[in-house]
Amino acid sequence: MFCAMAFMASCNEYNALLKSPDSDLRYEAAKQYFYDGNFNRCSTLLSDLLAATKGTERGQEALYMLAMANYKAKNYNAASDYFKKYYETYPRGYYCEEARLYSGLALYKNTPEPILDQTDTYSAINEFNNFIEAMPDSRYRQQAQDYIFKLQDKLIEKEYAAAKLYFDLGSYFMNCSEGGSNYQACIVTAQNAINDYPYSARREDFAILILRSKFELAEQSVESKKPERYQNAAEEYYGFQNEYPESKFMRRADELFRKAKPYLTAEAIENLTGEQQ
Repeated sequence: MFCAMAFMASCNEYNALLKSPDSDLRYEAAKQYFYDGNFNRCSTLLSDLLAATKGTERGQEALYMLAMANYKAKNYNAASDYFKKYYETYPRGYYCEEARLYSGLALYKNTPEPILDQTDTYSAINEFNNFIEAMPDSRYRQQAQDYIFKLQDKLIEKEYAAAKLYFDLGSYFMNCSEGGSNYQACIVTAQNAINDYPYSARREDFAILILRSKFELAEQSVESKKPERYQNAAEEYYGFQNEYPESKFMRRADELFRKAKPYLTAEAIENLTGEQQ
C-alpha cells in the first residue's frame, strides 16, 4: 500500500513538472532524475527544455545530459543523434571528446547479428573513424580503434556466411541467375572479403572455400572445359599450400588435387611446382 501511494505521488509530481512553466524547476528536476537513474523521465523533460537552453550556460550540459540519458536508457539511435548534435553544435565544447566517442559507441550497441543487415555497423565504423580523424591524440583513440576491429569482424562474419551459403547451395540452379553459378558467386564473395580484410582471422576459411569451389566447378564441367578448369584449381591449390602449409584443411586440399591430376599435363604440373620454388 505504501509503495503504491509513493508511486502515485511520484507520478503526480512528474506530471506537474511536465506542465510547470518554471523552466529552472524542470531543469533541476531533470538533473535529479538523471542522477537517480530515471533516464526516460530525464530525457522527456530535457527534450522540452532543449530549445530554451541553447545559447545559455546550460546549453552544453543539457544537450550532453540528454544524449547520455538516452544512451543509458538504451535508446541508442536517439543517443547517437544527440551526441552528434552536441559535437557539431559545440565543436570545442567541454564534452566534445566524449560526445564523439559515445556517438559511435551508441551505434555500436545497436548493431545487429552478422546475418542481418549491417547498415548500422557501417555507420558505427564511420563514426569511430571520424572520431580518430578529428581527435588523433585522444586518450580514447585505441578504444575507438578496437571497436572498429570488432565491427569489421562482424562484417567479415556476414561475408563468410554468404560465401558458405553459396558453396552449400552448390549446383542448385534455382539460385543462379543469367547462367551464373553458386560456386562462382562463392569465389567472388570470398575473394572480395580477402581483398577487403587481408588480415582477417577468417582468411584461411575464405581461401579453402575458393579452392573447393574451383574444384567443384572443374568437376561439374563438360569434358572439353575440364582441363582448363582443373588447371585453374591446381594453381589455387599450390597457392593455398604455399600460404597455409600447416592448414587444418590441407588433407582435404590434397585429396582434391589428386582428383585433378589426371586432367593436368606433366608440363603443367612442372610449371606449377616450379613457380612455388
